Amino acid sequence: MRSHAGLVRRIALHLAARLPSHVELDDLIQAGVIGLLEAARHYSGERGASFETYAGIRIRGAMLDELRHTDWAPRSVHRRQREVSDAIRQIEQATGREARDSEVADRLGLPLGEYHDIVQDAARCQVISLDAQRDEDDGEAMDYADPGDGPSDLLQREEFRAALAGAIAGMPERERLVMSLYYDDELNLKEIGAVLDVSESRVCQIHGQALLRLRSRLAEWTAKA
Repeated sequence: MRSHAGLVRRIALHLAARLPSHVELDDLIQAGVIGLLEAARHYSGERGASFETYAGIRIRGAMLDELRHTDWAPRSVHRRQREVSDAIRQIEQATGREARDSEVADRLGLPLGEYHDIVQDAARCQVISLDAQRDEDDGEAMDYADPGDGPSDLLQREEFRAALAGAIAGMPERERLVMSLYYDDELNLKEIGAVLDVSESRVCQIHGQALLRLRSRLAEWTAKA
């Protein structure tokens, strides 16, 4: 186990670089150690994946779970984000195209600057588990599916993946690019800003807008959660 302590720290550092500064590295490491213990308990070399690969999935998943459970945002922040998601969905259903920032702000009766504050909060306080979703798509990870999952659970995961892929594909190009750079290429907000030649604050706005747009388009699934 001690030989893999460095793996926990590497994953924690990598994840912390993409999170708000208030997130404590030690908290991530502590959660990661629990994930490592779970990996040691459940690993079976007969399934083909190396222990390090399997442990990495479990460690990152434990860290993401810890972040969700210790959500720091007050209820008012989540309420405002729900209102934005609802407004986006209403506008897009009425117009048949993506909702613009100014349209959403107008519908909510907010100054544009206040609206941008809300979407920035969305980027700062929400951790979307697309990392975990990507891990599930890996053949090695799927070999370790929860043995309690029945056919309906597996089908529901497949349907959600399809819905998520469709929702992302239909996003505005810049939001889709930010999501790809952040979750696929694993760049932090400052690095994405350099790629797009915009400020880190603007990247945070685009990221938050993308998250809330996804929430609005996946409302049926978030209601089930």
